[in-house]
Amino acid sequence: MIPALELKAISALLPVAMLTGLIVLSVILLITDQRKAAAGDVAEPMTKAPMRVAGAFLLIVAYVGATSLIGFYAATTIAVPLVAYIFGYRNLLGLAAATVIVVGTIYLVFDFAMAQQFPTGLLWGK
Repeated sequence: MIPALELKAISALLPVAMLTGLIVLSVILLITDQRKAAAGDVAEPMTKAPMRVAGAFLLIVAYVGATSLIGFYAATTIAVPLVAYIFGYRNLLGLAAATVIVVGTIYLVFDFAMAQQFPTGLLWGK
């Protein structure tokens, strides 16, 4: 949060809003979890499909590398449907729609409206 607060106001808006939301939701989750533990509820296993979680983690690592190599938009266009597929969503039309909505919204908000540039990648680099 501290580095985000040091940015210019327009640049800090999104990271500060997201971090604030994450902090609030984390506190709510912690309080809820502690109340359940105090009531004697047994905690469920953290993951019910550890290989699926490991696959998603490896995909995120690959996404970071792909962003550096082929650029943000190309890597995001590939990663969004793959993550959804790994987590069990199989409707191809839904995957395509989600990808267009996510990448399109990111483009409209950040690139078009806020004139922010995302990495273009080493292959297409400027």
